[in-house]
Parts: sequence; structure tokens; C-alpha cells
Amino acid sequence: MKRLWTPAWIARHVAMVVLVTGFLALGWWQVSRAAAGNAISWGYAVEWPIFAGFVVFVWWREVRHTLRGPAAPADTPGEASADAPQAAATRPVVRRPVRVARVAAAADGGEDGDLAAYNHYLQWLNDNPGAKPGDYPG
Repeated sequence: MKRLWTPAWIARHVAMVVLVTGFLALGWWQVSRAAAGNAISWGYAVEWPIFAGFVVFVWWREVRHTLRGPAAPADTPGEASADAPQAAATRPVVRRPVRVARVAAAADGGEDGDLAAYNHYLQWLNDNPGAKPGDYPG
């Protein structure tokens, strides 16, 4: 629950209250205009409460998402469960390199120049998993 009382969340709560109050006030204003004979205001009188409902919906969804928090990692032996969220936040993300299968040569046993160059490029990407395609020297 403390997560919802940070300065950023307090600003979100205030913004939600201000927006909902403002949208409902604008809706009431449109109802009074419509009652005075402005027919198009009936549409706006319906739209403003819908906007207020959307603000409440987004705010509620964000509150639930924040309270749910990140998925807890599985405890590993030797790690205290209280330190698990901090340890998960400091662990680097390890991505395994993608292994690309070589394209088989033509049926007659020879490779054309483009295919050989492409295979060389794929081999270079395989050998340099952290490199970007723009770093290719060939």
C-alpha cells in the first residue's frame, strides 16, 4: 500500500480527482444547456460522464497493476526471500544467441556468390551475438 503514496502516485490521485470532477461538472453544464434548448448539448451531456468513467477505469487499472507488482522470482537455495526482489532487480538479463541453420548448397554442390556471402554474414552474426547487423565488416 505504501507504493500508492509516493509523490508520483499522489499526483496521479489528484489528477484523477480533478479530471473526474471537471468532466462531471462539464456534463452537468451541458445538461443545463440542453434543457435551455440547445439540442446538440444532449450528446455532450452523455460524453462527459463517459470520459470521467474512462479516467476512473485507467486509474483503477494502474492501481491494480502497481499493487500486483512484478512477478516474484523463484527462490534459489542460499538466497533470503526478503532480498529476492532486490536481487532480481540487479541481475543482468542474459540472452542466448540465436543459432542459425546453414542453408544447404545447391543440388549440384556449388554455391553462388550471393548465397555464400549471406552464409558468411549469418556465421558472423552467430559468432558475435551482441553485435548489431550494422557492425558487419563485410
